[in-house]
Amino acid sequence: MARDIAMADTGRGRDVIRAATPDDVPVILDLITDLAAYEREPESVTATQGDLQAALFGPQPHVWCHIAEVDGVVAGFAVWFLNFSTWLGKHGIYLEDLYVRPQYRGSGLGLALLRAIAATAVQRGYGRVEWSVLDWNTPSIEFYRRVGAQPMDEWTTFRLTGESLNALNGTSE
Repeated sequence: MARDIAMADTGRGRDVIRAATPDDVPVILDLITDLAAYEREPESVTATQGDLQAALFGPQPHVWCHIAEVDGVVAGFAVWFLNFSTWLGKHGIYLEDLYVRPQYRGSGLGLALLRAIAATAVQRGYGRVEWSVLDWNTPSIEFYRRVGAQPMDEWTTFRLTGESLNALNGTSE
């Protein structure tokens, strides 16, 4: 049975934020695919149910997922993992994905998911929660500012992947 993390009062019914279970893997992949389409990169999703099963529920998981439900229907999710701040000397949470299906947006589920992540950070003594948002995603940027999040304007995210990652390692794909 899934462990409820929080109840969300959205006025829509019985809303629950809970830890994902192995049975959620198919819907998690569906949500990832929906998010990629929203972010205009549906072709970039290569994850499989097996990948998610291993990452979230393998012997030593290093990534976690919260599920938002309304009357037993999955309406959104948050996927996160630990990072570390040398300046703080503490772990933090990196929020990889926060997504609420369009028909549930504006209901408070996104805020409930973010609150559950913040509660996890505080309860475990972590120093911060951080994430990235696309520059054009104005609704999300406005939402994050409303909850008190500050953009890190002087920082640029860099990424190594694919051929560049292998080249740096001295291997080829």
